[in-house]
Amino acid sequence: MKAMLIFLAVISLQNTSFKEGQLRYSRVRQAYREKEEVVKKYFSDQHLTPSGYHLLLQAFKKEKIIEVWVKGHNTTTYKLLCRYDFCTTSGTLGPKRREGDLQIPEGVYHINHFNPQSNFHLSLGINYPNASDKILSDPSKPGGAIYIHGNCVTIGCIPITDDKIKELYIMAVEAKNSGQQKIPVYIFPSRLDPAGMAALKREYNDNPALLQFWQNLKPVYDYVKEHHLPAPVKINASGKYYL
Repeated sequence: MKAMLIFLAVISLQNTSFKEGQLRYSRVRQAYREKEEVVKKYFSDQHLTPSGYHLLLQAFKKEKIIEVWVKGHNTTTYKLLCRYDFCTTSGTLGPKRREGDLQIPEGVYHINHFNPQSNFHLSLGINYPNASDKILSDPSKPGGAIYIHGNCVTIGCIPITDDKIKELYIMAVEAKNSGQQKIPVYIFPSRLDPAGMAALKREYNDNPALLQFWQNLKPVYDYVKEHHLPAPVKINASGKYYL
């Protein structure tokens, strides 16, 4: 009988959707109570259906903005849905390269962790260090545990307040529940359009290595801007991104 109960419990867990699993946590339930209608309005304002969608996030450190792009189940490209301001920031422009440097990473990432019991209300982890970072960062202490989260403090993460993380967390749960295994998160120093690149070159003309890194990221930015789709990014043996 005990073995049968364990078997039934395992089957029950296997049949639980990702969303159902998240809703076991009080903060996630609270987020849905407070913000589900707000999120639905974002979609209705853009004439999109608030279900069965995929997400793409783009963060711009200089502008202190996260853009949320969404692709509906009946569309082929992504559309800008809303923006969130960084509540605060840390470090400077440029990638994260070691533990304790206070840097918000820059590069091509995806959400790899949903934390419904975060010390910062709710949080969405990104896969730093990625394959590029593991090549280019400190080999023994590259740092880690980088999140988009609530509250308004940071030592390398992106905080957007408890109020706004509720909305973004709901969107991410819904996207994963609809089958999106990896939600892309692209973090740029700034918008890498001609004006943005020119400004970076003026400000960092004495740091050619940093400018070269940003030039390597530019095709990713350009691809999303032109195609409204995630960029088909690869990483070579030297840690550089390429399409």
